[in-house]
Amino acid sequence: MPNAAQSIHRGRVTARVSLLLIAACFAGAARGASESAAPRPGDVVFQTDFDAPEAREAWSMADFARWEAGYRGTTSLCVTVGADRARGGNMIRLPLDLAPYRGCRLLFECMAKAENVTQPDEPWLGVKFMLHYRSEAEGPHWQNQNNVFGTFDWRRLRFSAPIAPDATGGELHLGLQGSAGKAWFDAIRVTVFKGPLPVRPEPPADPGPVFKGHDLPRLRGVMSPNTFRDEDLRVLGLQWNANVIRWQMTRNWGRAGTDRDLAEYDRWFESELDDLDRALEAGLRYGLKVVVDMHSPPGGRYENMDLAIFHEPVYQDHYVALWQKIARRYRGHPAVWGYDLVNEPVQNEPSPPGVADYLGAQVRAAKAIRAIDAEVPIFIEAAQWDSAAGFRELDPVDVPNVVYQVHMYVPGEFTHQGVHNDKTGIAYPGEIAGSTWDKERLRAVLAPVREFQLAYNVHIYVGEFSAIRWAPGAVDYLRDCIELFEEYGWDWTYHAYREWDGWSVEHGSDRNDRRPSPEPTDRKKLLLSWFARNQKPKFPAGSTAPSGAGAPADSARR
Repeated sequence: MPNAAQSIHRGRVTARVSLLLIAACFAGAARGASESAAPRPGDVVFQTDFDAPEAREAWSMADFARWEAGYRGTTSLCVTVGADRARGGNMIRLPLDLAPYRGCRLLFECMAKAENVTQPDEPWLGVKFMLHYRSEAEGPHWQNQNNVFGTFDWRRLRFSAPIAPDATGGELHLGLQGSAGKAWFDAIRVTVFKGPLPVRPEPPADPGPVFKGHDLPRLRGVMSPNTFRDEDLRVLGLQWNANVIRWQMTRNWGRAGTDRDLAEYDRWFESELDDLDRALEAGLRYGLKVVVDMHSPPGGRYENMDLAIFHEPVYQDHYVALWQKIARRYRGHPAVWGYDLVNEPVQNEPSPPGVADYLGAQVRAAKAIRAIDAEVPIFIEAAQWDSAAGFRELDPVDVPNVVYQVHMYVPGEFTHQGVHNDKTGIAYPGEIAGSTWDKERLRAVLAPVREFQLAYNVHIYVGEFSAIRWAPGAVDYLRDCIELFEEYGWDWTYHAYREWDGWSVEHGSDRNDRRPSPEPTDRKKLLLSWFARNQKPKFPAGSTAPSGAGAPADSARR
């Protein structure tokens, strides 16, 4: 998240320009933003080019910005930044009234061109077409398309952003941040991607039993290593007393443009199923229920982190077919807790006509599974990386035996410090990114999930939560999270176990020491104190893999 507050050019906007802006913002609107008409997908929020003087005057200006002939021979904005100013933010801005669109998701588009824009230190820097607003509940919000730099001819920049229910101070920013070079902008258009948030029903007075997919008081465990080793699961199940593991079938995490060759992908996926066979058999031996997590679906992610399965029929169809294969292979396996359909869905752009979106794709897969296995639990994930905020726009699905999953890494400035940058030393509880963070603030972050749980009488599973091991106060953050999960009756798995040492509770707080700690860390002690309360699943005597599953486990590293 960029520190835009320090880097944005503070140009003056006069009262006359504000009036011009109001006219410009809604001149092309397909619908007036009246109190009686809720915004609908496709409605135009704002659109402008720079041909008319009043359209140009609505923007703040600076010495690095000028108007010149550009896109299709019309007037465009040109921003030129020398190397001596590259480290700062060189952007002009325009106020944008977001009040009529609170609770909606908006789609932002513009045409841009670049010449020798240097690669910035962070992916969110570079050529900037950005939305910024403030939220008292959620803090400041910045959104733009990442990884835009270099030299390219006119092309479309595109991103979507959720508008918080209390959003104020909306602004559009154009320019360069953290880069030198030249960039041009034109043809800005903002439309409604998704309409207002769903209205939750009142919690039922007599809710009745909740489907959990198990009969234990609580499932508490971890996210899996990337590769099967019998010894890892033996320690986890017998020594640590965990009773669940989320088994991730993953590769190419965080990379774009991967997993496009389906024949090659299938060969890899088959090897992952062989590992899963071994993990399930180890689960029977060591008292672990297993969540089957398709962490890396076919088609991979785009540069904007959208999953290809939400945009391209060939990958979505293949995704559904893979879940049918899994359902047939593991039907009736006693170690399977359930199927986690897709990890951390992201969808910044609308699906093409005829292609199911992030939720519809999960429903397609769920119904395909239900045609094969009527009983196995199925996990549905929310938008926005399966964040708690994504639950605001989530609708319950019409599929039986569903559990809803959430991931918790908020505030990211604390949990991921030093992961994507070198900024460390951010402590919890305390002041983080200009706000006070403590247990009650975490409760507020999780409120959309709790509201969803109570409104629809459903079970919640926290598939991932963590804080990087060198974060000051990591154990306090984890303790506060777990206490909230337990208060709400949520099952949970810590991220992660014997995967990357940055998340490892078996490693100490020294970022540069990658050796396991000779003494138990405070974070490991915390997890073990909760695992000590676990009851183990009771698998039928003599349980083995059903016909169709793979061979018995071995302890060899694959």
